Amino acid sequence: MIVYRELSSLVNDIGFSAKALYTACNSISKHYRSVKIPKKNGEYRELHVPDEFLKAIQRSIVNKLLIYEDISPFASAYRFGGGALKNAEPHLGGNILLKLDIRHFFDSIIYSSVKEKVFPAERYSESNRVLLSILCVYKDSLPQGAPSSPAVSNIIMRDFDNTVGKWCLSQNITYTRYCDDMTFSGDFEPSDVISFVKSELLKMGFFLNDKKTVKACNGRKKMVTGVIVNDKLDAPIEYRKKLRQELYYCKKFGIDSHMARIGITLSREEYLRKLLGRVSYVLSINPENREMKDYKAWLTETLRQCR
Repeated sequence: MIVYRELSSLVNDIGFSAKALYTACNSISKHYRSVKIPKKNGEYRELHVPDEFLKAIQRSIVNKLLIYEDISPFASAYRFGGGALKNAEPHLGGNILLKLDIRHFFDSIIYSSVKEKVFPAERYSESNRVLLSILCVYKDSLPQGAPSSPAVSNIIMRDFDNTVGKWCLSQNITYTRYCDDMTFSGDFEPSDVISFVKSELLKMGFFLNDKKTVKACNGRKKMVTGVIVNDKLDAPIEYRKKLRQELYYCKKFGIDSHMARIGITLSREEYLRKLLGRVSYVLSINPENREMKDYKAWLTETLRQCR
């Protein structure tokens, strides 16, 4: 385990001078801009995005320091080999599916937690802890939009994930967490899980977003991070239906004619690449989809002819 007691060793590993780090640290708010992203429900998610200078520092903190920190095996996001499909796969065929959401997840991870759990005293001098924590925090909370925030959040949640995961294993319940989304599957009483999770979250200053609690039993559609997990892993039927319709019209009426009819302003090649990406997404979930295999071959050949 590397211990950073001297600023010089930290500077050497991160690859930025002490002057650069303290310049960013002393004017941290000047290095962020706010961006509002529309959500499906008509509301907006506010991101705090660092400028390229601070972003480079934060990426270096992740790649040189945080990448070596342990995270829980129950965490599926922001890790090598993770992703939405990896998060959904363990829940395939579960009789009961329960999805819980952590309210204001990034906003609830505050400076003191980052300092204590991500940059602990046994590994960093006090001055280095303060410096690194300030570089990863904006207005006393974790900025959604900074490249360091995902890695920081997984480290913060490590003990919670392990505690909840261990308890779930003792109850024969499958548990995964994808950012602020927690998923449980198996045969269990949902209220027992909710009660336990609420108590563990409260210890960390987190709360459940009760409006986003989803319970599904057999006979109902079960979806985890955008993946159907009823009898087999698959993309949502609405997604596949819309994609199939677009591809059918492209082949029947011609790509250019279809693009003009629905008002697509992308170039022909850009549009085909987007379609290929969507087809590849469906195949990444269900590689045996014969129809999508054929469409992928057609799109690949059509793109080749565009060159």
